[in-house]
Amino acid sequence: MKITAHAGAIIPIGGNRDGTTYISPNFIYQQQRDFKQYNIGFYIAKAPLVGGIWYRGGDSFIVLVGIQQGIFKFGYSYDITVSKLANASAGSHELSLGLQFACHPKKKRFRTLKCPSF
Repeated sequence: MKITAHAGAIIPIGGNRDGTTYISPNFIYQQQRDFKQYNIGFYIAKAPLVGGIWYRGGDSFIVLVGIQQGIFKFGYSYDITVSKLANASAGSHELSLGLQFACHPKKKRFRTLKCPSF
């Protein structure tokens, strides 16, 4: 069995309520059998640029930069290994491309109740 838990928030900064400038703290926990891992970090954004730093429990730091334009997201990240594997690994590079579609809230439907007739 695999257990995964995510938690995060988007907090507007700089007096902007339009969502273009924000800080986003996040936490991820994963467990499968005897393997356990947690990541803790944050993103900071001033549209269209995004940057962030993460710590992967006991293993590495992850530094990232990216750009978001419309639904397209493009990013670059670098893992800096700080564990015993640092001698065997010089870190790793990652490029990512994503699509983020708008999420429209469901409309509330009201059902009318008919009055009983006696």
